[in-house]
Amino acid sequence: MNQTIIKLTIFSIAASLTGWWAAGQEERPNIVFLLTDDQSFYTMGCYGTPDVQTPHLDRLAADGLVFDHHYDTTAICMASRANVMTGKYEYKNGTNFEHGDMMQSHWEQSYPILLREAGYTTAFAGKFGFLVADDPDSKGYLPEDDFDWWGGGPGQTHYETARNQSMAHYAAEYPHSTLSYGAFSRDFIEEAASGDKPFCLSISFKAAHRPTTPDPRFDDVYKGKTFTKPGNYGREYSEHFSKQSKQGRQWERFHSWNYSDQYDEVMAIYQQQIYGIDVAVGMIRDGLKASGVDENTVVIFTSDNGFFCGSHGYGSKVLPYEEASRVPLIMYDPRHENSGKGYRTQSLTGNIDFAPTMLELAGLPIPADVDGKSLLPIYDDPQASTHDSIQLINAWGPIEAQSLGVITKDWKYIYWPYGGEGFKPSEELFHVSQDRLELVNRAVTNQSPEVLSQMRRIYDRAVNSWKNDAVQYNNYSGYGDYYDRKLPWSRKAEQLPR
Repeated sequence: MNQTIIKLTIFSIAASLTGWWAAGQEERPNIVFLLTDDQSFYTMGCYGTPDVQTPHLDRLAADGLVFDHHYDTTAICMASRANVMTGKYEYKNGTNFEHGDMMQSHWEQSYPILLREAGYTTAFAGKFGFLVADDPDSKGYLPEDDFDWWGGGPGQTHYETARNQSMAHYAAEYPHSTLSYGAFSRDFIEEAASGDKPFCLSISFKAAHRPTTPDPRFDDVYKGKTFTKPGNYGREYSEHFSKQSKQGRQWERFHSWNYSDQYDEVMAIYQQQIYGIDVAVGMIRDGLKASGVDENTVVIFTSDNGFFCGSHGYGSKVLPYEEASRVPLIMYDPRHENSGKGYRTQSLTGNIDFAPTMLELAGLPIPADVDGKSLLPIYDDPQASTHDSIQLINAWGPIEAQSLGVITKDWKYIYWPYGGEGFKPSEELFHVSQDRLELVNRAVTNQSPEVLSQMRRIYDRAVNSWKNDAVQYNNYSGYGDYYDRKLPWSRKAEQLPR
């Protein structure tokens, strides 16, 4: 083929793509992705909690689809956010505290990058959660230049808006950061709506992460409130849990964070932070309507992980139990015939599903190595199933408290590998569809031997995936053997993945 023909062929392809682009421009929806921090599923009225006030979130739930069986595949901030961005399990994106930053090669396949390359105007504000590095030995950086609008910050960021450099200009009107993100969203939506491109807005609230610092303008909302304790509150409901699960800071924080003796006071502050988020969500939806783009904007609301708040006698998160790993998820697509019908779904979903969902919304191909599945088939049919099982990973904190679990629609299996210093590797099996409070460990009671065998097989497949697919840096490859329940402790003890 001569040069002239090659040039003509390239021109023809480019012209064809340009025509497709223009034709499909108006059909691609805007996307608003809202991520909170440490928000339990029992913090919202739409999840059956009568003690709270969340009118805007409840309205979003009524307008859209509520997911009752949604999980964060790693229940800690940094890894969860990396999983959200990439659609990959932690061991495949290689990102978490005590492990290391996300490599550029993974970041290049994240949903913000791919959407921007496809013509979306992108914005991010809030707690970014991780750094990007060129290689494992180089210093990480915040990828603020990869967004058209940037209001993000390093580390945990601050509740004082004035201390968040990229957001400081909102401090006079909104001194608390939660509402500043509502203002940022409003301003971005107004400008983006005036352009000719779709947009993707990602907001990452600091709330309700500790230190508990609620917006004082909402001090009266829960003043003097008595909160209903969950049915598994207190340490008498953790006697059947593994000894390993009680070695991390989650165990001591039941007392040190005052869930044990000041429950109402602690929960009032916690729920006040959620109330601020609710108000910000109202600001964002009002901004969409004011700019005339509400009917073509998909809204997704969720949290990076849950929170114990005294359940089973734990505080904090991290562990694979329901309170830490299961979180709220609401998705609203105003274009869809199923919207506004108050539908809920019991379909099993995970935080690895957000990236492929947003890519499919934009009409983009989903990278082959993504672990997540698009949520759109479930929006089409709330009875649909996209995952047979999902992994629940804890490769952070004391090695004694690290675990790997798998969950199906009905069952959860957790393996605790550590077998040194008076510990024995242990198993837990919960019938979560009937035992949401996880009160009976059926691996010990031998009530469901066939199910236990089945869940072990699912678990073993997850371990094999770890061995085959884990990145070869940031100390992830060694976990394949550590989590292998078939290997003796004597072999593992020789080289623990520290």
